[in-house]
Amino acid sequence: MIRFRRTAAAFTLAAVGAAVFGLAGPASAHVTVDPKQATQGGYARVAFRVPNESDTAATTKVEVVLPENAPVGSVSTLPVPGWTVAVEKAKVDPPIEVHGSQLTERVSKLTWTAAADATIKPGTFGEFPVSMGPLPQVDTMVFKTLQTYSDGNVVRWIDEPTPGGAEPESPAPVLTLTAAAAPSGSAAPAAAPADSDDADDDSSGLAIGLGVAGLVAGLAGLVLGGLAFRRTRGAAPTA
Repeated sequence: MIRFRRTAAAFTLAAVGAAVFGLAGPASAHVTVDPKQATQGGYARVAFRVPNESDTAATTKVEVVLPENAPVGSVSTLPVPGWTVAVEKAKVDPPIEVHGSQLTERVSKLTWTAAADATIKPGTFGEFPVSMGPLPQVDTMVFKTLQTYSDGNVVRWIDEPTPGGAEPESPAPVLTLTAAAAPSGSAAPAAAPADSDDADDDSSGLAIGLGVAGLVAGLAGLVLGGLAFRRTRGAAPTA
């Protein structure tokens, strides 16, 4: 009876564990951007990492939408073997200034399409590198992404995160931007030097005081010496 209860308990725990990890696995396999953090005002090389969540179909197309509220002046892609990339642009209205130049046009969307033998197969993932900058002065960049499978299914990774909330069901890739560090070598201003005129005056006053004291001491010595000499001469010699 005791052995039966232990067996049943072990089976229950195993079933619960399998259910928990089974649900956690697919939920964590979403499109992400790597690295997840960059610096405002700088340039960054990031890669959109796309896992295949289907057991039967392959990923044939990936569409990444760049955020409209955070335009970037320069966007370039690294060739991915077997994939072609289409770049869409949009007007920036009103234009914004980027490094002293007016930005009137931005890259709004990147679309990668696979050749027949270059698709992302089940159980694998693909990466699509992008260089961009200067990065805007915002806290985050949200890249809404569409993933198309060979069976026609389209997964929309477009849910924006909620601060302090749980992760959405289909989260969009998010790049966190941090403020640039202060330039190295900067130090606190040194204390202002003392007024040189005041220092010279103090030194001169001290020297004069010491000279006068020395002169007085010398005169006193002469007077005392003269008095002693006179007393010596005035004394009568003894027989």
